[in-house]
Amino acid sequence: MRAEDTIAALSSGALPAGIAVLRVSGPAARLAMESLAGGVPDPRRASLRTFRDRSGVPIDRGLLLFFPGPGSVSGEDLAEFHVHGGRAVAAAMLAALTGISGVRLAEAGEFTRRAFENGRIDLTEAEGLADLLAAETEGQRARAMAQAGGSLRQLADAWMARLLRARALIEAAFDFSDEGDVADDVAGGVAAEVAALAGEMRRSLAEARRGEIWRDGFHVVIAGAPNAGKSSLLNALAEREVAIVSPVPGTTRDVIETRLDLGGVPVRFSDTAGLRAADDAVEAIGVERARAALRQADLVLQLVAPGEEAGELEGEAPVLRLRTKRDLAPDGPPPAGFDLALSARTGEGIDALVRRVADAAREAAGDPARAVPARLRQREVVAGTLAHLDAYDPLHQPAEVAAETLRLAADRLGALTGRRGVEDLLGVIFGEFCIGK
Repeated sequence: MRAEDTIAALSSGALPAGIAVLRVSGPAARLAMESLAGGVPDPRRASLRTFRDRSGVPIDRGLLLFFPGPGSVSGEDLAEFHVHGGRAVAAAMLAALTGISGVRLAEAGEFTRRAFENGRIDLTEAEGLADLLAAETEGQRARAMAQAGGSLRQLADAWMARLLRARALIEAAFDFSDEGDVADDVAGGVAAEVAALAGEMRRSLAEARRGEIWRDGFHVVIAGAPNAGKSSLLNALAEREVAIVSPVPGTTRDVIETRLDLGGVPVRFSDTAGLRAADDAVEAIGVERARAALRQADLVLQLVAPGEEAGELEGEAPVLRLRTKRDLAPDGPPPAGFDLALSARTGEGIDALVRRVADAAREAAGDPARAVPARLRQREVVAGTLAHLDAYDPLHQPAEVAAETLRLAADRLGALTGRRGVEDLLGVIFGEFCIGK
């Protein structure tokens, strides 16, 4: 990626479509408009133009918009060509655009990366935008929209302001080092502020699992003995044939997942191999994977068929114990020790189960708009900053060492918004985006 290049790409959805939007960003954006449309329209005013290739042959007739930098989404001169959404039209437009000197096709995430590098957005907002593009549920959309709008940046900026003030106070105390009581008072006050800041970061990290749930889903593991009805339940929840159902014990050999939207919260249901001592080597691998899934679950549905006993399960996740195959014994309440009785064949109890799971998922996920470090990169930055703050001990460290500890903490925290120390990560982060974004 070179900043002096002008980049072009299809920025709308898959073709064919009603309208296709092609974006051009960079120093040759004006030249691109002059070459294809015969001129540059007034900024931010749609202009109906005929677009022609270098030979003057018309390609299409559509709208042209111009957003001069630095007030564009990318921070550069940016042109948008709105044309009919046929594949041939878009291909001809891109061929004409990239035929202009200095214009090339954009790489994945390059428009957003330029917005970051030109100061239009910070790194947390870029990550929020990536999450917004990937959002599948209303809750994911709300959470991503809040972060793309700056919720996590505002939290990071507030932390940074307090940290910089603490640094300023401790460094100013150098000027009064000959007045021990003054220096001690400053050091004590800074220590209290640093401790309070560390406490806030620690609480934020403790809530990070909520952000993970919004991004990756609330993980529900369906477990039980062979032929307890696990695959049938998964199919009933998904309302389609996700897993193979067979009376042969041990049919499920691997973890099979499906994702559902329950009240705006993404929920991952995992069907697992029947838990038993398996002689078959392949089945034994499946049983071990089932046990691993139990250890990583947010909620476990333990299925027990009539005549079977509920065994002990691994992991620390809450367990809903379900009596399956209700159609075989339809009368009466669930047997003692069971939360629900259900039948995947008739659908009895399925709605009640979905409500229980949805309630648990919403409680675990919390407020989607709350700013928490949800991504692994974000959590590592906050944890690294916290490690420096925990090492701060002005009462037992020389003042210079204490000040340096706070400087290291500020440097680490700066990586959260991308102000420093993120160069090696940029390719990975913006590689998540699609071409044209």
